[in-house]
Amino acid sequence: MCLLDELEVVCREKRLSAARAILYLAQGVFGECESESDVLHWSRYNCFLLYQMGTFAVFLELLNMEIANSQACSSALRKPALSLADSTELRVVLIVMYLLVENIRQESPEDDPEWSIQRQTFRTELSFPSNGEEPFAHLLFTMVTKFCSGHSPHFPMKKVLLLLWKVLLFTLGGFAELQTMKERKRAELGLPPLQEDSIQVMKNMRPTAPPAYGIELGEQQKRGRRSRRDSLDFYNEKDPFKNEESAGAEEDENEDSDNIGESESDVQERDVLSQPLALLRNHTERVCFPKGLPWAPKVREKDIENFLEMSRNKFIGFTLGHDTDTLVGLPRPIHESVKILKQHKYVSIADVQIKKELDLETCPMSLGEEEVEETATECLYKAMLFNIPQYMIALLKILLAAAPTSKAKTDSINILADVLPEEMPVTVLQSMKLGIDVNRHKEIIVKSVSALLLLLLKHLKLNHIYQFEYVSQHLVFANCIPLILKFFNQNIMSYICAKNSISLLDFPSCVVHELPELTAESLESGDNNQFCWRNLFSCINLLRILNKLTKWKHSRTMMLVVFKSAPILKRALKVKQAMMQLYVLRLLKLQTKYLGRQWRKSNMKTMSAIYQMVRHRMNDDWAYGNDIDARPWDFQAEECTLRGNIESFNSRRYEKNPNWEFAPVDNCLQSVVGQRIELPEDFNYTYEMWLEREVFSKPIQWDELLQYS
Repeated sequence: MCLLDELEVVCREKRLSAARAILYLAQGVFGECESESDVLHWSRYNCFLLYQMGTFAVFLELLNMEIANSQACSSALRKPALSLADSTELRVVLIVMYLLVENIRQESPEDDPEWSIQRQTFRTELSFPSNGEEPFAHLLFTMVTKFCSGHSPHFPMKKVLLLLWKVLLFTLGGFAELQTMKERKRAELGLPPLQEDSIQVMKNMRPTAPPAYGIELGEQQKRGRRSRRDSLDFYNEKDPFKNEESAGAEEDENEDSDNIGESESDVQERDVLSQPLALLRNHTERVCFPKGLPWAPKVREKDIENFLEMSRNKFIGFTLGHDTDTLVGLPRPIHESVKILKQHKYVSIADVQIKKELDLETCPMSLGEEEVEETATECLYKAMLFNIPQYMIALLKILLAAAPTSKAKTDSINILADVLPEEMPVTVLQSMKLGIDVNRHKEIIVKSVSALLLLLLKHLKLNHIYQFEYVSQHLVFANCIPLILKFFNQNIMSYICAKNSISLLDFPSCVVHELPELTAESLESGDNNQFCWRNLFSCINLLRILNKLTKWKHSRTMMLVVFKSAPILKRALKVKQAMMQLYVLRLLKLQTKYLGRQWRKSNMKTMSAIYQMVRHRMNDDWAYGNDIDARPWDFQAEECTLRGNIESFNSRRYEKNPNWEFAPVDNCLQSVVGQRIELPEDFNYTYEMWLEREVFSKPIQWDELLQYS
């Protein structure tokens, strides 16, 4: 309690000293522990104890005070280069809050029953703040926009984004909780249960590719022996899809069959090609392929309607609109086809929500007011609604600045303010250490931004489809699709295998064990992992975001085609990870109908991989260009229609004053000038800039103004 009391004193140095003492407690009093497990145990225990004593509320007040610190903002704006010293207080506060959230969030079977009650109380406190306050996640989003707008360039953005991600994970729930909520919501809406758990299906998938054909192996046998390379050379240099990318539009069928011969099913497969064919046949006989496809097929109501429309036009010469039950005049095979389609019909929660929204828009008086459940997602969306465009632009700006393919520009935001020291390194060893820290810093930012965006999209889609579409549309308008493609337009294998970490300095081992002397060799060696889980996690998240933005959106799928994403995505198939391959193949499947016959013919191995790993729609001609959705489309009208539906939904549910159109208009100049206008808190920081931009730089015709007034 004495430490908490010291946090409320006026002296800044005393507050910082007390905050650091509490940080030492939250980190597990590592100076008195003998092993890493002891540090983690006491860190968890102390975090629950600190929360029980009201530490989080006190640190929330400190955070608000640091955000509103105009002196620190103005000092940071005047400095030509920012460093760690400019955000010391903020970093201490954010680290303590992060440790509290992360330790309390994680459940353990050994937890005390009282801890479970505290966890639920803390979750409610973060999700549904009392006294009309905003959710904690919304406060962190505000910090992100202030940083990107240039008002507060000293904010430690890596720690803000990590804390924001963990808060969303805690308050909204992870993917396992999301699956449970989805099943419960389907039951409430009267929909059949899900056919499979996507998480479990992907856990059991293996990275595969179609085996090489015998004729192709024979052709490769004639080419002679190839030089052996070790596994590192293979992962860094060889591309299983290299021949596909080099296949040109002028190649004939014989050249195509030669170019698609290489398989990706085994690391040693290319070396095996130089052995006798009999040994190769014995090798391939031992390969086991799974029986059946991993996903159950799905059919939409729209697919059944399109199938019946074509069948009726063909056999009876007219259609019956949206009627999917009347089969009079159609031959028996069509009856059987419709029966099979209806057996695999899948009605999503989004379909029910769209239909309900249409009914509310059509019959508002008879249906009455909609009952909206106050979930954590609903509360967060309501708080974020009017600033969502700024939030999405800010997150994408940070993602662009942290991407490894981005080049340093003078006008870009500085995301390295909380990693650069006050004095630049003077030795080679210090320079190497700083270089590793900077790269690791960027990787963590990419990881946190991609994770929180994906989490936000998935929860908004479950809560209401138009909330998801609103955020998605602003991501698309902010050029999220080309940004992600630019991220993957690099040597993705090198990015995933990067070793930007110093295992000797990892917490808590660096404070428990005696630290050996750092050398250039120890820094270059890195850890023993063959790849970086952090970067693989980021790549999968970005691919999933791209899938969510483009699914069933033909205008956005055409953006993938226009930006020539197919060769970029195919290079990502080198990564031997099933989940990453799955989402890459999904994106390629969306485009196949638009890429032309020659592309499909020269990329048969990719087509086979799509068939093997991606879910099938029973009457989806994804491999051909004769699908209805592949025909010319008014893409601008599609986006405008969606935007109109979103605006109608937002105005109906979240409009503060729905009768503003019927309010009288005050045309009196004196009363209008005398109105009191509420200004935002940060307006004082940029008042001079606003005057220069909005008043002084614009010529005012005073004669005309006085004449018309």
